Amino acid sequence: MISFVGYLASVFLGISLLVNNDLKFRWINTIGCFIFVVYGILLNAWPIIFTNAALFCINIFYLIKIYRTQEAFDILEYQPGDKIINKFLNFYSADIHQYFPVNVQPTHSKDIRFVVLRDMVIANIFEATLKTDGTAVVNINYTVPKYRDYKVGRFIFENEKKYLTNKGIKNIFYDTVSNKNHEHFLQKMGFEYQPSNGKISMVKSLV
Repeated sequence: MISFVGYLASVFLGISLLVNNDLKFRWINTIGCFIFVVYGILLNAWPIIFTNAALFCINIFYLIKIYRTQEAFDILEYQPGDKIINKFLNFYSADIHQYFPVNVQPTHSKDIRFVVLRDMVIANIFEATLKTDGTAVVNINYTVPKYRDYKVGRFIFENEKKYLTNKGIKNIFYDTVSNKNHEHFLQKMGFEYQPSNGKISMVKSLV
């Protein structure tokens, strides 16, 4: 049983080193350190207890700092062919393909295109085709790995809800959701499943 606790702590610390999101890293690492403290107590090994207790406190300090940090978010519209957008899409193309395997190029005059800036860094790119009934069919809504902590999603769908409705958007619709992580994210953002023929379609009403 004691060995199991040690192995479990090691698993959490190992997983924490694999994630590329600072918030997730801190939480998983904190859990690992806490379990290691328990492991040290069971063994009566004070070096393990002191070391991991110190790391636990450091993680808590940074978690508090992360949650208290006030970041600046902004929306910036762009036009097709913008060089910085093309560079962004090319740089993240492999990861984007995991979430949006079908590359849909918007052509309608009422397309919605913008990036979300997070402390003046491009954190997200959003493109959708707006239909006459007010449904925005999402072509891409991609957030870079570093910023996948739901803040960008809440900024778009909650803080900037008025921005979206002023564009004439009544519903945001995903014809196909092909990535489980993205499906989970959409559920967190209040999207609901919509019946479809063998596909996972999701929709969120803004009105």
